[in-house]
Amino acid sequence: IILASIGWIFMADYQKERMATFISPSRDPQGSGYSVIQSKIAIGSGGLLGKGSGYGSQSQLNFLPEKHNDFIFSVISEELGLTGSLIVLFLFSVLFYRIRKIALNAQDNFGYLLASGILIMYFIQFFVNVGMNVGVVPVTGISLPLVSYGGSFLLTCFAGLGFLLNIHLEREDIANFK
Repeated sequence: IILASIGWIFMADYQKERMATFISPSRDPQGSGYSVIQSKIAIGSGGLLGKGSGYGSQSQLNFLPEKHNDFIFSVISEELGLTGSLIVLFLFSVLFYRIRKIALNAQDNFGYLLASGILIMYFIQFFVNVGMNVGVVPVTGISLPLVSYGGSFLLTCFAGLGFLLNIHLEREDIANFK
């Protein structure tokens, strides 16, 4: 609490405003709180089964900023509903489980550490992106791995998957060699 108080004193005015908007987005609905409010509206309007692919009012009418990148989870929730969101969450949990399994079965420490680092990278990006779409984490501009649009980001995600496949195949090659 003491460090937070000291930090608050040394923050610039725009930083204080950003923190206040994170705590209460309705404080500035036309400015810095706009994207979080629209994201929550999009998620809530999806309902159980969603509005259908391409029929989301928030995303298709451009109320939701950065809908192809930062707020792609809101678009999925609006157009595919709770079921689509749960499917995405389930697929990510399967991905995390498989990466963990690759890390634990790695032949050497380097493979273990590399797979663990990739797992941590994907999980943090997943957690922050979904968290900022739901409104529990400040909007930071972190994309959703393997889902968000972006050339270099997607290339980085695929490179990580390539490293994981190499670690997994190296383990199988050594097992077959013996």
